[in-house]
Amino acid sequence: MAGKDKSLDAVSLIGLGTAAVGVAHFVKPEAFAPITAPVFPEDTTTWTYRNGACETAIGLALVSPRTRRLGLAGLAGYVGFLGYRAVKSKA
Repeated sequence: MAGKDKSLDAVSLIGLGTAAVGVAHFVKPEAFAPITAPVFPEDTTTWTYRNGACETAIGLALVSPRTRRLGLAGLAGYVGFLGYRAVKSKA
């Protein structure tokens, strides 16, 4: 009887990478300020931390097949929100 393969799939690896970038928002927030400021000029530091929290949570949700659907839904909502803010900041 074959056992289940415990290796990480591509989506899990993407999730780990996303979570790592999210954690980096807390470790080195100044690195994200140039990206965050044009879209969130009113309180860039707070939004850097908020974005980091979102990316960490979404990334961790993508790692496990049990929470992947929730992670994908969160990712879609997050990308949509960022896109909306980017378009709004250009107007």
